[in-house]
Amino acid sequence: MSEQPQDEQSTSAGETIGASSPGQDESLERDPQDWVSGDDPMTEAQRSYLDTLAKRAGEELPADLTKAQASEHIERLREGGQA
Repeated sequence: MSEQPQDEQSTSAGETIGASSPGQDESLERDPQDWVSGDDPMTEAQRSYLDTLAKRAGEELPADLTKAQASEHIERLREGGQA
């Protein structure tokens, strides 16, 4: 007698992750300055993305940003603002 594999969806019926609507839940957003690791150096992924965004905006930024600072610049540049 062979057993059929259990359908993975049946064990997690009704469970979802992510936003149920296009908007993000603002109560989940935290100020980057409040991050525990916010004072750590920016990640390589942040550096690469920030480099791309800064070049597109015609900006030069310091290469020694923290994770929190990099996140703030990324958000600003994605929104098209300049400071």
